[in-house]
Amino acid sequence: MNQLEQLKQFTTIVADTGDFQTMKAFAPHDATTNPSLILKAVQKTDYQPLMEKAVRDHAALSTGDIIDQLLIVFGLEILKIIPGRVSTETDARLSFDTQGTIDKGRKLIGLYEAAGIDRKRILIKIASTWEGIRAAEVLEKEGIHCNLTLLFSLPQAVACAEAKVQLVSPFVGRIYDWYKKSTGKEYTGAADPGVQSVKQVYSYFRKFGYATEVMGASFRNTSQILELAGCDLLTISPDLLEKLEGSSEPVTRKLSAEASKEDDIQKISFDEPAFRNMVNDDAMATEKLAEGIRQFSADTVKLEKLIEALR
Repeated sequence: MNQLEQLKQFTTIVADTGDFQTMKAFAPHDATTNPSLILKAVQKTDYQPLMEKAVRDHAALSTGDIIDQLLIVFGLEILKIIPGRVSTETDARLSFDTQGTIDKGRKLIGLYEAAGIDRKRILIKIASTWEGIRAAEVLEKEGIHCNLTLLFSLPQAVACAEAKVQLVSPFVGRIYDWYKKSTGKEYTGAADPGVQSVKQVYSYFRKFGYATEVMGASFRNTSQILELAGCDLLTISPDLLEKLEGSSEPVTRKLSAEASKEDDIQKISFDEPAFRNMVNDDAMATEKLAEGIRQFSADTVKLEKLIEALR
């Protein structure tokens, strides 16, 4: 078996792309999208007609509402290919607006359900801010499952788990990027700070019995992926899926619930001030969370401009 086939024995494979035509070749179980991936997709010739149709069919709606419709169009196409769930992201500009995020999550689910899709097949992606986590807590109680993204620290992850969020996405590659830039060192294998962060979150959840799923995200190389074999899910870009498919080197399971229960981890809990202090004390988490929100917000603005140019 190639490495991708071997990895599928231990971990649910998720395609990290808005390019649904490309993902067919890798037979992932789930798929994730974000504003940057959708922006990248609609600038390809193959997908421009989808955006043009969304604008044409919903000409009376606001630009923001047309973006929501476009997200659903991509989600529906992806759901034709995968057997599992698709993650659809809320507007990053709502990252510090609890009620706005709740409203957006309800709206996106309503659009999917109007198209005949069971809400169990949808994960609403929300940034792992305090406000985002509180919004996800409300949505989860309504049966709207959430994927908490832009997650860079254990306090963010624990707050998500205590809010009974369905899934969290620790960002391996962006954590690695920060440490590489900060220290000038190259990190490989188990020494990679991004890998270590996901292992810490996974071990904490399994040791203390949280049901929240852990999905490693934002990979820079296959080494990071293979070090997390056994994680609940891994969301992987098409280029790295292709590299895994092209290698037949053996894959060894690195994470398991049983082993995690033996780890020496202390339980933590906090209120809002303690959460904010703990995240603030982590320079990497603070900087990457803020940067990620800015980046996704900027790409949403670019998408708005593309749509407005077609109106």
